[in-house]
Amino acid sequence: MTGRKAERTRKTKETEITIKLNIDGTGESKIETGIGLLDHMLELFAFWGHFDLDIFAKGDLMIDKHHTNEDIGIVLGQAFKEALGDKRGINRIGSASVPMENVTANVVLDISGRGFFTEINMGTKRSAELIEKEGYSYKYADHFLEALAKQLGMNLSINLLNSGPDIHTNLEPIFKALGKALCEAVQIDPRRKGIPSTKGVID
Repeated sequence: MTGRKAERTRKTKETEITIKLNIDGTGESKIETGIGLLDHMLELFAFWGHFDLDIFAKGDLMIDKHHTNEDIGIVLGQAFKEALGDKRGINRIGSASVPMENVTANVVLDISGRGFFTEINMGTKRSAELIEKEGYSYKYADHFLEALAKQLGMNLSINLLNSGPDIHTNLEPIFKALGKALCEAVQIDPRRKGIPSTKGVID
């Protein structure tokens, strides 16, 4: 595919996932994962990142959401890595803060080639892994974000200032901020003539 685009398909005994990505898009998306809350979060991510993003996933949701959720993160990370190529000229580092009600999500990332993410830092102990009616938990969000970060080669840090009454209120500003921060990181800086690393390469 021409331009900063990628199309990836991954099929296992547990899931079948197809992703089409245009980094230099307008924020249009079509997301069908079978996981309602994740669909909504990925639509927000694409909109605020100005990424054109189609995701279609089938998985063993009758067992649980784990395989589908994590595998979407894997394939999305691979799509971004493919679309970025050798990463020549990109800013590489991005950050964004997004508020929602009393919550503020702070996202900082570096497309360094060294993928790293542990969990969303909520500032306080998580309350019994708060679960919405869709059955989507912070643990699922952590697994999705970890898979995305590792496959893309992105060092990702997410911190919440305060926390809202439910998982939706907390995840929405996180995914908006993630889109904005990643949009900043992948933009081309005309002053940068080569690969943004003193090593001269980003794996």
